[in-house]
Amino acid sequence: MNKPLLSVGALVIVTMAWGSTFFIIKDAISIVDPADFLAARFTIAAILLVAVSWRRLLRLTWQQWGTGLGLGAIYGVGQVVQTIGLRHTDASVSGFITGTYVVITPLLLWVIFRRRVASRTWLSVGLAVAGLAVLSITGMSGGGVGELLTLLGAALYALHIVFLDRSAGRMDALSLTAVQLIGVAATCTAIALPGSTGTLPDMSAWGAILYTAVIAGALTMLLQTWAQGHLSPTKVAVVMTLEPVFATAFAVALGGETLTGRLLAGGALILAATVIGVLTGDAAHPPHVTDDPDDHRSPLGNESPETAHAAPTN
Repeated sequence: MNKPLLSVGALVIVTMAWGSTFFIIKDAISIVDPADFLAARFTIAAILLVAVSWRRLLRLTWQQWGTGLGLGAIYGVGQVVQTIGLRHTDASVSGFITGTYVVITPLLLWVIFRRRVASRTWLSVGLAVAGLAVLSITGMSGGGVGELLTLLGAALYALHIVFLDRSAGRMDALSLTAVQLIGVAATCTAIALPGSTGTLPDMSAWGAILYTAVIAGALTMLLQTWAQGHLSPTKVAVVMTLEPVFATAFAVALGGETLTGRLLAGGALILAATVIGVLTGDAAHPPHVTDDPDDHRSPLGNESPETAHAAPTN
């Protein structure tokens, strides 16, 4: 199997799922506090993954638990600050700033790990940013707390991508995803508790909570974790810029928005960036080595240690 190509397909599914949540989450947080919504969403996602992977979790080392929980904490704080930032800035501006993790990711790779990034990868990054700008920016009102919080969220997403790359081959994807979701749930719950009323979310919000927990939570985190065992972090970030393209498509198909030339142009730039990014060769991953055969198993547990993960050169 061509695992890099399958990984790109997995990430496309991830971005499609995320793009489908725009109207769902927007309606839900109008009746539920955003922190409470995130806490409920990721707690359910964590319970679901723990239920199907608890035997594997019992075999993890303390170091593996610490790695997964740390990754989950980074992602959880990113979720919270992005959501709070969205309350203080326009959605279009928030979408563009969040998408800047496509630029921040290769910068972090260079700063933290001194990993060289191919020149054509920078071209794909530039096209992706241009596409995000065309899709998202309809008028910048000036920097403020909302923009700064959203930029912090983008930086945390990029940091999560970079550090997940260092761990994706050392644990099987299912175990790593479950531990990450425990970390995300614990982080969101800890942030939500001080202002929480202690009451369950409104019944009308439970559809949104369940959908984002199962499809846009547990499933997407599992697919992203598996895919990052076979793709470089910069490629992951570039492919993930398809999220606003799918968000726009769902907005046109289900939200009654009009398909304009600006939307087509922005989507074309991001698609071009994705194609260039996928075809570009980045600096090689160092192979991830582990002594535990279980750490090499696929999410379905069917791979042998010999054919499982040694991160490829992309």
